[in-house]
Amino acid sequence: MALHIGRLSSRRTVYQLSVTLLNIQPSIWRRLLVPADMPLKRLHDALQIAMGWQDCHLFQFAVGDVRYGIAGARIDPEMKKETGVKLKTLLPKPGAKLIYEYDFGDARQHEIVLEEILPWPEHHLLPRCVAGERACPPENSGGYPGYEHLLAVLKDSLHPDHSGMREWVGEDFDPETFDLSAVNFRLGAAFGQ
Repeated sequence: MALHIGRLSSRRTVYQLSVTLLNIQPSIWRRLLVPADMPLKRLHDALQIAMGWQDCHLFQFAVGDVRYGIAGARIDPEMKKETGVKLKTLLPKPGAKLIYEYDFGDARQHEIVLEEILPWPEHHLLPRCVAGERACPPENSGGYPGYEHLLAVLKDSLHPDHSGMREWVGEDFDPETFDLSAVNFRLGAAFGQ
């Protein structure tokens, strides 16, 4: 559902979030504008698009020792349902942080920091990505060590696995590239804008 400005917009606020994929250097990060009252499931959807993931693994959000995710998953009986939990509940003020983990096998952990609370923007639809750097690792690339290995193999055209790895990730994969316009196009399509 598209989020349009209207008469009640003065009561709505927008969160500017910094999202950084942990344990990889140089950093892979995004800056997003999202409604403060966005449910965690919709934030997950936006993060999947912004980061370049394909939404084929389980996920969780964590604030301290409290985790929110898909209730009933056998992985963690202590996990709380993410259903109905709003972002503003977990990030009440600038500087507040949470961890978003996607793909428990590869342990893709993202630190999300609330940078600013902003008024609802005129003539903009949300969520929206406003900045970022570098492509995310391909799905199922074996966690951080697997991704480092993949990058080393792709750089070495004489490596015995080079052609197979290049074929697997595709000729267009460039770890240094981030396409802001493409991300916002996909966000618009997914959120009915």
